[in-house]
Amino acid sequence: MTYKKLIYPIGIFILLLSACGNHTDRDDKDTTSYIPQAPCYDDSSMWYIRENNGVKQAADVFYIVSTWEKDWTTTDGSICHYADVYNPEHRADMDKEISRIADYMGDAGDFYSPYYRHITIEVWATQNEDTINNRFRTAFDDVRRAFDNFLQRRSDTDRPFILAGFSQGGKAVVELLKTMPADVARKLVAAYVLGYKVTPADTLATENIRPARGATDTGVTICYNSVSDVRYIKPVVAAPCAMCINPVNWHTDATPAILQDTITVTVSPEHHVLVLNGYNGSEYHPILGFLNVGDFHSCEPWLYQESLHENILARVNAYYAKKRT
Repeated sequence: MTYKKLIYPIGIFILLLSACGNHTDRDDKDTTSYIPQAPCYDDSSMWYIRENNGVKQAADVFYIVSTWEKDWTTTDGSICHYADVYNPEHRADMDKEISRIADYMGDAGDFYSPYYRHITIEVWATQNEDTINNRFRTAFDDVRRAFDNFLQRRSDTDRPFILAGFSQGGKAVVELLKTMPADVARKLVAAYVLGYKVTPADTLATENIRPARGATDTGVTICYNSVSDVRYIKPVVAAPCAMCINPVNWHTDATPAILQDTITVTVSPEHHVLVLNGYNGSEYHPILGFLNVGDFHSCEPWLYQESLHENILARVNAYYAKKRT
């Protein structure tokens, strides 16, 4: 979960009221909490979209943003544990991350990222998986509906696609893979789960989750979390985890890789995390005392972005090459 760390230019979006998202609700676990109006993904204001018509072998990107909002209070005193997609400030917060991701993932093809009612940082700070999963159901309902809309609204519905998400967005990627029909999964170039875990139970729940073994295999899941030492693994995002791949050298064993000339990145095959030496992550402040404390959670999409950019394009090329054979 990043939380209001990034500062980046954003576009101006017009808020449109949607006929298919005009209801509110109460949290079924807490009668004092409030759930905002659901987004309607036929409404273009519920999307960040960047078109890229200059790619011959294109793959569209569906990206799911991480956590940006804190708990907030409505005018009648109800507590809300979710982002409000009809609040321009909340959409602008999400844009800070999404626009930067689009800068390097969008080279693969058209880039789509939905605004959704993501759960707040305080929900994650409970570090209680039951609480997180119960409240995440609302967030994932949005993501699932947005993904269905994405599959229909693309200019070429037969074109392959890439799934990617950071932190809470990575959790959503895992859940999408578990519910994805086989005919849709065949068009998947790769799924990037950045800064979140893929549990052993997740891998048993679907054949759509297969760990990446190298730099160009397709239809696979890329997963990693970064720490300074394995004692700083945070279970709420990183354990138990069934897979990890080094995004610098694309090895799954303990072969080290050098990043930016000074950072050594090594997979711990036992713990399925990346261990970094020569990096202190000082640009990322602790989040409510439980993240960015010995772990490097907030760095995941940014520290490796050059490697991720190159890898996405390589996997897209590999997908098309395989299709031709």
